[in-house]
Amino acid sequence: MVDPVVRRGKSKRRWVFAGIVLLLVAFVWYRHSGHDPGSYGGRGRHGMLPSQVVGVAKVESGSMPVVLDELGTVTPIATVTVVPQLSGYLTQVAFTQGENVTKGEFLAEIDPRPYQIQLEQFQASLAKDTAALAQARSDLSRFEILARQQSIAEQQVTDQQFLVQQDEAAIKIDQANIDTATLDLAYCHITSPVSGRIGLRLVDPGNFVTSASTTGIAVVTTVAPTTVIFSVAQANLAPVLERLGQGAVLPAAAYSSDDTTKLEDGTLAAVNNQMNTSTGMVQLRADFANTDEKLFPNEFVNVHLLVNTLDHATLVPTQAIQSGVPGDYVYVVNADNTVSVQPVTTGPSDGTKTVITKGLTPGQTVVIDGVDRLTEGERVTIASGPSGPVAPGASVAPGASAAPGATAPKAADPKPSQNGHHHRRDENGSSGAASTPASQ
Repeated sequence: MVDPVVRRGKSKRRWVFAGIVLLLVAFVWYRHSGHDPGSYGGRGRHGMLPSQVVGVAKVESGSMPVVLDELGTVTPIATVTVVPQLSGYLTQVAFTQGENVTKGEFLAEIDPRPYQIQLEQFQASLAKDTAALAQARSDLSRFEILARQQSIAEQQVTDQQFLVQQDEAAIKIDQANIDTATLDLAYCHITSPVSGRIGLRLVDPGNFVTSASTTGIAVVTTVAPTTVIFSVAQANLAPVLERLGQGAVLPAAAYSSDDTTKLEDGTLAAVNNQMNTSTGMVQLRADFANTDEKLFPNEFVNVHLLVNTLDHATLVPTQAIQSGVPGDYVYVVNADNTVSVQPVTTGPSDGTKTVITKGLTPGQTVVIDGVDRLTEGERVTIASGPSGPVAPGASVAPGASAAPGATAPKAADPKPSQNGHHHRRDENGSSGAASTPASQ
C-alpha cells in the first residue's frame, strides 16, 4: 500500500510540471500573436514588421574637381644678404628697417676717402707712364730716320721699339688700377641688389666692416611676386604630369594655415626633377603675384592644386559610404522600402560628396542617416522633414523628426559581416570604428 504522503508529493510535482508547460505555450503564443511590437522579428498591431527610420539621398550625376590639398611654404624668388665687398668704417645707414626698397636704391656707405686717395695715385702713375711712352715713341722716330741714313746701328732701333712696347703695357696696368679703384669707390656706396622688403639692420654705423663678413648689413627679400613650394605624394604625381604634358595650366590657391581663409590665386610653375626617396614625395613650385602682400616669406600655407575636373561623375554624400568586410559599401533603398548592401568603388572626394566609379547609377536612393542600425533586407521608413514626410530619395539631416506613428528604431547588426564592429566614414572621408549596440 502506497504511503499517502508519497502520493501527495508525486501529485504536487505533476501539477508544477504542467504549469511550466502551460507558461511556455503561452509565451510562444504571445511572441507570435503580434502583442509584442518591440520584439525582434515580431509584428505590430497591424501585422506589419517594424522598420528603421533613416535619412536618404539620391545618387546624382555631376562634376567633381580633383584637388590636391598640400602644406606648403612661401618661398621668395630672391633672398639676398647685403654684405660689404671691401673693408672700412660704416659711416652711414640710409634705409628704414622693414621698408620696401627698389633695385639700386642707396642703403649704406663705407668711408670712401682711402679709396679716393688710391685712385688719385693710380691716375698719377698713368700720367707719368703716358709721358714716358710719348718720349719713347719720339726717340723711336728719330732712330728710324738715323737708321735709314746708316748713322746708328740697327740694334739701337730694335731696342727702342721694345721700350715703346713696355711703356704701352705700363699704361694698360695703370688704367686697370684706376678701374679697380673706381670700382672700390662704387662699392663704398652700397645699394640694394634686388627690389623687395629689407629686414632689420645687422650692423650699426661706426663699425668696421670687412669683405669677409658673412653677417652682412641687412637682408632684402622679394615679396611680390613670390612662390610657394609644396610636396605631393608619388601616387598623386602621375595625374599632374599628365595634365602638364597636355599643356594645361593648373590653378593653385593658397589658403591660411588653418585652411579657412583664401590668400592668393596662382598657377603651378614647375615640378622638381627627382623624388625624395626617404619620404616618397616630390616638390612642386607655384607662382603668385602677391600684389597685396598677403603671402609672407617663409609662412606655412595650405595649397589647393586643381589637377582635373571629372564631368558626369556619379556622386553620393560622403556619409553614405561605409567600410567593412566587403570593403566600401552603401545601403541602397529598394522599391519595397527594404535596404540592400551594395559594394562600391570610390573615387575623389571633396569632403561633402564622393565619386562612385563602380556600383551605383544616378537615380538610386542610398541611406545617409541611421546606417548603424541597418541589416541586409531590413525594412526602413524614410524620415520626415519639418513639413511632413520626405519624398523617397530626399535627404534628411541627422536629428530630423520621424513620421508620426513611425516605429522607434531598435539596435541591430549594421553590417553584412559577422563581426561585432563596422567602420563609418565621416564627412572628411576618414573612417572610424563604432561598436554595435546589442539587440533588444
